[in-house]
Amino acid sequence: MRVGEVQFRMCLNLSAATAERRTPAMRLKGAQAAIICLLTLSAVQRQDGWSVTYTSTQICALKGSTVDIRCTYTYPSRVNGNVTVVEKAVWFTKMKDDEHVDVRTEAEFAGRVQYHCDNKDCTLRITDLRESDSAEYTFRFVTNQPGGKYSGSPGVTLSVTVLQVQVIKTWPRTYPTWKKVMCQSSCRLPDPHSYVWYQNEVNTDRKESSFEKYFDYTDSISCAVKGYEKLPSPSVCVDDQTCNRVSYTSRSICALKGSSVNISCIYSHTHPAVSKFWFSPERSHQQQHRSHPEDLRKDSHYAGRVEVIETERGRSTLRIRDLTERDSAEYHFIFKTQSFEWKSSLPGTTLTVTALQVKVSRIISVHQTQTEAELKCESSCSPAGRLSYVWFKNGQKNTTQQTSAYTDYFNPGDNISCAFSGYEDYRSPSVYPSKLPSVSVSPSGEIVEGSSVTLTCRTDADPAANNTLYKGKQTLPLTPEGIYHFTSISSEDRGIYDCKTEDQLSVSLFIDVQYAPKFPSVSVSPSGELVEGSSVTLTCSSDANPAANYTWYKEDDNSAKTSGQNFIITDFRPEHSGSYYCEAQNTRGRRSSTSHPLTVVTGLWTFPVMLSVSVTALVIILFFLLLWIRRALKHQSEAAERPDNGAQTDEIQYAAVQFATTQPDFANSNFSSAQFDRYQEESVTYSTMNVRSARRSKHQAAVEDASAQYSTVNKPPRV
Repeated sequence: MRVGEVQFRMCLNLSAATAERRTPAMRLKGAQAAIICLLTLSAVQRQDGWSVTYTSTQICALKGSTVDIRCTYTYPSRVNGNVTVVEKAVWFTKMKDDEHVDVRTEAEFAGRVQYHCDNKDCTLRITDLRESDSAEYTFRFVTNQPGGKYSGSPGVTLSVTVLQVQVIKTWPRTYPTWKKVMCQSSCRLPDPHSYVWYQNEVNTDRKESSFEKYFDYTDSISCAVKGYEKLPSPSVCVDDQTCNRVSYTSRSICALKGSSVNISCIYSHTHPAVSKFWFSPERSHQQQHRSHPEDLRKDSHYAGRVEVIETERGRSTLRIRDLTERDSAEYHFIFKTQSFEWKSSLPGTTLTVTALQVKVSRIISVHQTQTEAELKCESSCSPAGRLSYVWFKNGQKNTTQQTSAYTDYFNPGDNISCAFSGYEDYRSPSVYPSKLPSVSVSPSGEIVEGSSVTLTCRTDADPAANNTLYKGKQTLPLTPEGIYHFTSISSEDRGIYDCKTEDQLSVSLFIDVQYAPKFPSVSVSPSGELVEGSSVTLTCSSDANPAANYTWYKEDDNSAKTSGQNFIITDFRPEHSGSYYCEAQNTRGRRSSTSHPLTVVTGLWTFPVMLSVSVTALVIILFFLLLWIRRALKHQSEAAERPDNGAQTDEIQYAAVQFATTQPDFANSNFSSAQFDRYQEESVTYSTMNVRSARRSKHQAAVEDASAQYSTVNKPPRV
């Protein structure tokens, strides 16, 4: 359910409750409240995204109780592309010089007001409510946008009420008398609630707002709201005549340290009192059991400072002078007759003794001779009445500052104090604003590891400021004098130290701890086996302050090879093989690293080279072989697909005719030597033709063989 819907239903409930009022006047007043509620609901809403919505616009609360006044608010997330940021949020009841006065800065709310604001939700909490707190409370917020200010007006109307018992006689004057009693308040308390009734201080176990019964003329009656038993109504006599009762003028009093206070009550008893006095349950608990309260005039703590005054019959006043904070307690009046004892089981008057104190709220700027700061006058409570603050600077009264906040430029030694108006004689102790803190180290000069060192972090201010020493995010404990001690400072303690005040003012100090080189380390690049002719770099590293100087050595060689953090051998040869180490040195000492062996690798380079060449050649051969096979297969495929031709067949058969080249046997032959030579010539010629006609089918081969035989047999020799 949206907030607006909740507000609307609340107004409707208020309107419905109006119809139940007992008299026309009360119904008219309730109707007016309902109308105001509805008007407020519409008034706090705006169409452009700015709004303030109150959880309730009418609040009724008991005097002495605590109240929460809550609202939610909205604003545009961006205006002309700029992100909206809330810079200030306040509740106010009044304005001064066209400025909205934050209730937290008003004297009458001192120690009683708190804000709880988060995520577009803000709650004002007021404790120990007084009737003077009845007012209209309005919420206002200010953003970073031009003109981005908004007040949710009208605000919330707070009514602070005190319970009262009304006695209505219903029967003729006889004893005991039948009476009706009602517990009433000047405004409507939140529902639901039940009541607690006390008759002669004793709980009657009744919960309704009114009841009827027989009362004796000596009876007194009081009521309270369930849950607020500490805030009962004043006791009243059921009969118009005297009864047994005690009624305190005030349930809560705030007084300043060193001042005097009057705590009063009205009492009556039906028979002469045997004894009557004031006491404090807290003091009685310290001295003895509460069932035996002690007269304050006999308590050594109040010796010479307490007196009881009775200026008129039935009124007693306890006066305590030269108040101390230990006097803060609850005070009761007790009396005893021969037949009755008022045991004071109901709450008495609570006294709170406070002392004003000036604190630095924030430092705005710090200059060479001046500090711009905002000061605050603080106390745990404030005396009753419409008060304001009074500020004093170097004994002179400041007439322009009347709130708890005071902003100004202050010089070293300026004395500042504050007081409540009308109580200027009980001002706060004089102080002067905090200056920048100071941080120092002892002994001064160079700091060597292992020595004893003292850090001092303090602020020249009155009263003394609480300082904190930091190293990074680590908090270091300070003595009450602001000292931190290193019994044996180490290299790890080197760094920046911040001395901060409560106002978050800070100064820094760098502590430089000098120390001899730590154990050096050696690294080699490239790592792994070193090939002859390659380049190698050795690097030496060591933590040292001041920075170390490095020298390189080779084992079994007393002379230094080189100086510097890096040792480079550009053409590594077998004669360079060996173990190398470095030495780090500064003004605080020297230290050597462990030896690092270097060995050259030779003769192993041929195999990788030959292997790579062989692999490359093999790849090339395989590549050309694959090309040749592919080409042969292509030609074979084309030949298989070519059709047969008769002319070609005859030509091939003729070309395939061959003559035997076997040498004839001249003994058994009729060939002469010349004829044989001519025969051999013809055979070679035909043989050549045979080579040109290599392609033939099986059938052609058979014909060729037959032709060859026929030629050999039938061809006659030349003569």
